[in-house]
Amino acid sequence: MKKHIFLLIATLSGLVNSAVEIWAQDNQSQNQTLNIYCWTEYIPQSVIDAFTERTGIRVAVANYASNEEMLAKIGAGAGSYDLIQPSDYTLAMLKADGRVEKLDLSKIPNLANIAPEFRGLDFDPNNEYSVPWMAGLVGIVVNVKEVKRPVTGYTDLFKPDLKGRIICVDDPRELVTWALYTLGKDINDISPDALDAASGVLKTWMPLIRAFDSDSPKQAFLNGDVTAGVVWSGEAALLLREDPDTFKWILPSEGTHLFLDNLAIPKGAKNIEAAHRFMNFVLEPQVGKMISEEFPYTNPNLGARKLLDPADLANPASYPSAEEIKKLGMFKPIDGARAAAIDRLITDLRSR
Repeated sequence: MKKHIFLLIATLSGLVNSAVEIWAQDNQSQNQTLNIYCWTEYIPQSVIDAFTERTGIRVAVANYASNEEMLAKIGAGAGSYDLIQPSDYTLAMLKADGRVEKLDLSKIPNLANIAPEFRGLDFDPNNEYSVPWMAGLVGIVVNVKEVKRPVTGYTDLFKPDLKGRIICVDDPRELVTWALYTLGKDINDISPDALDAASGVLKTWMPLIRAFDSDSPKQAFLNGDVTAGVVWSGEAALLLREDPDTFKWILPSEGTHLFLDNLAIPKGAKNIEAAHRFMNFVLEPQVGKMISEEFPYTNPNLGARKLLDPADLANPASYPSAEEIKKLGMFKPIDGARAAAIDRLITDLRSR
């Protein structure tokens, strides 16, 4: 009898301890804030709200408009972030400098939902430092009701008849890259000679551009402020979803490149456990669907794709054909001196 009483007490004690442990974890979550530094127009508020409801962890979001802006800020020690959203080549630079934490992959089982072609890439061959977020590219959007002549590439776009009606993403390396494409040069050649050649092209383009906008260029199209431009594929997909008869998506004939944006944990992050929970959460198929519905880039999450509307899967800006993807290169890392040279060049040209 005493033995049975002892076992009952031990069992009850274990249940109480488990309950206390769960309560402590929940209470800790309630007091946590996950700080994310990410691209503008990229993480739906609905996803953030769902994560907080699920975990009790609050989320604070700060935004940047280019990889270089993000690198400059965290390099200067400004801000305290638990998650960042670097593109492929930027992650490679952060890894090389020891500025990102190695992931505990046992805490991210939903990584199995990522399509094979987006895992094991050169910038993170074992996916030890990054979780794919969205892939995409830059391309040309034209309002075909306003622009009657053919536009097949950058050279066709940047013509005097469209002066003051063109919008471009606000990203110095992108601008230089487009010029290099038109010259038939390697987009990862940022030598002084290459920049000098690109400068000659950009000098003729800059006076034609009405606005630079990496955040939401689609609004300028919808407002009628611009009729053509070079934008992120997700923004183009939203325009095609809104009015496919007015807006046309064009892969530049001279070339464009694929990017893969990722979630990563910066060195020194305070809430590493919460960061892992968020990464695993956004890889759930239903959550991935929520992301794609609001920001229709190329979703590397195969589980999420199965839930998408067929019309979204058929959107050419969201999902280029396999043949088109094969033609796309990727950016390679560049050192700080070359990045600074690009910034100086674009700053100088824009100030004229």
